[in-house]
Amino acid sequence: MESRPESPQPQGAPRWVAMFYRPAAGSWRTAAQSPHRSPVLYALGEMTRAVRARGDEVTVVLWGPKDGAWHRYDAPPQQTAVHRPDPEPSPGEPATLAERMTGRRHQVLMAGLTNAGLYDLSPEDDTTVQALVERLDEAAVRRVAHWLTTAGGTR
Repeated sequence: MESRPESPQPQGAPRWVAMFYRPAAGSWRTAAQSPHRSPVLYALGEMTRAVRARGDEVTVVLWGPKDGAWHRYDAPPQQTAVHRPDPEPSPGEPATLAERMTGRRHQVLMAGLTNAGLYDLSPEDDTTVQALVERLDEAAVRRVAHWLTTAGGTR
């Protein structure tokens, strides 16, 4: 089991900062920062997915303001999301259009989840997202994503 140093507190005035641990260098790196939480969580989710897609482990820490000072927020447990293939197109529907629409609905839901602060999904979460993508139309998916984004903004 590899030991790693604790994440250092970012410098400067408190703001939202995501830091990644780089095992090869044995150091922490600022990956995203903003005065607002949502963009940092979105970037954190995208970077986490990209690193995991390469087969690498991810160690991340989220820092943010609390009562005018720096506060370290716990990141969700590290879990690997399982990729599910897109469902087959319905009869008479062109495969490319069905694939694009399924991919688009998945993208919209993932963005909504990220905006709500849920950027690291378990296999069960991914299965649920796929079920929603397969069963809901574009308007319903957008509405659910809007609810998630609104809920994420109330933090």
